[in-house]
Amino acid sequence: MVDKSVAVDAWEALFRAQVSVLRQLSAEFPTTEISFTEYDVLFNLSRAPERSMRIRDLIPHLLLSQPSVSRLIDRLTSRALVTKQTDPKDARGTIVTLTDSGYALFRRVAVAHADSIARRVGGALEPDELAQLTALCRKLRDASA
Repeated sequence: MVDKSVAVDAWEALFRAQVSVLRQLSAEFPTTEISFTEYDVLFNLSRAPERSMRIRDLIPHLLLSQPSVSRLIDRLTSRALVTKQTDPKDARGTIVTLTDSGYALFRRVAVAHADSIARRVGGALEPDELAQLTALCRKLRDASA
């Protein structure tokens, strides 16, 4: 078992780094067409099979509560960036699908956003450190699942 203070120090460093980088990326977000949070929804849908997910499966990937996600999805639906439909396998569930126009917007924003990420994260770490950071973060995430 690791010394508790070492684990707390590591958590604090990870948390503060995340907050700092997220603030920078939010400030540099390359568009006013969608918010940083809306982009996150489009990002997650873009990686899902058929660009579709049940809302309950999307929620764990976001830093929002279920009611907030539902309102956000409604806003994206009203702008035709996503569609909503009742899950044919379970009428209690809702499936959200990224539309072609939503995907096009995501792709356009993603290119500029990736440049910002490369500057902020890639500019601070060497390639081997980036690989190590990726592996460590995945290990933490897997242990929490």
